[in-house]
Parts: sequence; structure tokens; C-alpha cells
Amino acid sequence: KKLAVGLTKQDIATFRYDKRIVKQIRKGNVDKNMMFDDFVTDAISVVEYFRNSDAYNKIYIIGHSQGSLVGLLAARDRADGFISLAGAGQSIDMVITEQVIKTAPMFKDDTIRIFDVLKEGKTTKDYPIALSSIFNLDVQPFIRNWMKYNPQTEIAKLEIPILIINGTKDLQVSEAEAKLLHEAAKSSTLKIIENMNHVLVTIEGDDLENSKSYNESGRKLAEGLLNELTQFIK
Repeated sequence: KKLAVGLTKQDIATFRYDKRIVKQIRKGNVDKNMMFDDFVTDAISVVEYFRNSDAYNKIYIIGHSQGSLVGLLAARDRADGFISLAGAGQSIDMVITEQVIKTAPMFKDDTIRIFDVLKEGKTTKDYPIALSSIFNLDVQPFIRNWMKYNPQTEIAKLEIPILIINGTKDLQVSEAEAKLLHEAAKSSTLKIIENMNHVLVTIEGDDLENSKSYNESGRKLAEGLLNELTQFIK
């Protein structure tokens, strides 16, 4: 919302929407057959709706976190520009494996083994309880669908202006991920914003402050973020 308000003040119209699963979670009726590709289908529908309206001279997609991959898949042959905000540069299985190695190294081998099963197009009930939030049997088909995309491969297919933004205090997506995307799309612009975290606010302190900020909606957007977006789009 803060991005939308800031961009509106710069005469840039915006459209935001929740992922389809948000409404389902609120109603307690989650579609267990939902795939990552459904998110891409929704993004494509939005872009094509506004293209067909002929109301805007250019359409840019801004994708944050998981939305970075969704956005770059939807942008190809449709959008006039693409912006990745805190988007991963590796496939989701690689990202999750790195996170497990960093936070719970004792589960490294199990994580690699389970992803190998998913790569074969199968599912498994053989996973540690501690990893159930990642590998719940209902979630495995979604993860399998998601991990088939390598963001570096996909971003290299774009023939439109690309801006890649990451923050130095991002606990979930490191600067290294942004640099992988930048290397894959040679003509892209890379901007690393000092002290910006994953939810796009400035963090001066430690990881505890960083974690707490996720629920502190009164924080301002990181200094320079809106300016980077505005300059790129204009």
C-alpha cells in the first residue's frame, strides 16, 4: 500500500491484488490442488486486462519475493518493464536447502533427499516432523511445480528493461540472489539499498529488530526505494 501511495503521488497508476490463496485461507477453504502456475496465470490475466483496456501507455510489473518469479514469468512478451524486489536468483529447492543448512544443518541430508524425490515427479511421507511446514504432503505438488523454474533462466528470456532491487538487511533473500539475477540478465540495472530488509523498511539494529519490523506497519519505506522505482519507470 505504501508503495502504491508513493507511486501514485508520482503520477504512476498502480494495481495490487492478493494471491488467490489469501481469500481461501480467510475462508478456511484452501484448494489443495492449487499450483504455483496458478499464481502466474492470475498475473498474466491482470496484465492482459490492462493491456486490452488501452488506458495506459506502458505497463510495468513489480514482483516482490515469490512474486518476483511470478512477475517475470508473466512479463515476457506482455509488459514494458519488470522490477524484481527481493526476488530469489535460484530455484526454490536451492533457496530452501540453503536456509535449512543455515538454520538447521542437521536436516540438510533429509532436505536434499526429499527434493530429489520431488524432482522425480513423486511425493513422500518420509520427512522429519521438524520439516513438516515445508514438506507437508499437501504442499509437495505445489513445491514441485514451483521448483521447476530457475529464475536465472527465466529472466534471461526477457527483452524489456529490468530493475533488480535488494536490501543489505534482508533475512530471507540475500544480496547474492539479486546479483545472480543481474548476471543472468546482463542489461538489467541492479540497486542494493543499504539497511533495507525483506519488508522494504530500514533496519539499523540486529536481527531481532529486523524480525519485529514485519509486524510494525507504522515504519516508513526504506530511503531511496520509491525514488529508484520512479526513476526507472519514468
